[in-house]
Parts: sequence; structure tokens; C-alpha cells
Amino acid sequence: MHRILDLPWLAYLFSGVVQLVLFLRWLYRRVRNDELMRVFVEDMARNHLPHIYQLLERICEEQGIDRSLRPDIRWVDLNARQH
Repeated sequence: MHRILDLPWLAYLFSGVVQLVLFLRWLYRRVRNDELMRVFVEDMARNHLPHIYQLLERICEEQGIDRSLRPDIRWVDLNARQH
């Protein structure tokens, strides 16, 4: 028991705990950042792309440019579970 409480062992234990905490913080931020990025891209596609396409169509009409149809927005959820 006395050997576990030696100063070098406490330093090893402390550094291990600090590394574990830093790793968990990094992991949490990485997961959170990925989630925010997914929500941002989805919001851009659903709310802003239709308006952008509408403005581009108006510019094409003003310039006399033939335009193609709007592309459909298709979602591919790579995190979805397949049954």
C-alpha cells in the first residue's frame, strides 16, 4: 500500500487522469462539431437552396439564358441503420 502512494505513482496516476479528461473533451467536441455541421448543411439545403435557385432562375430570365430544371435535393443518411 505504501508503494502505491509513492510520489512517482501519484504523478503517473495524475497524468493518466489528465490525459483521459483531455481525450474525452476532444471526443465530445468532435462529435458535437460533426452534429452541428450536419444540421448546418441540412438547413442550407432545405431553406436556402430553393431561394438561391429562384434568384438564379430570375437572372436567367432577365439575361435570356435557357435554363434546366431545378435539381431535386436528395438526402443520403450515412448514419442510418439499415434493417
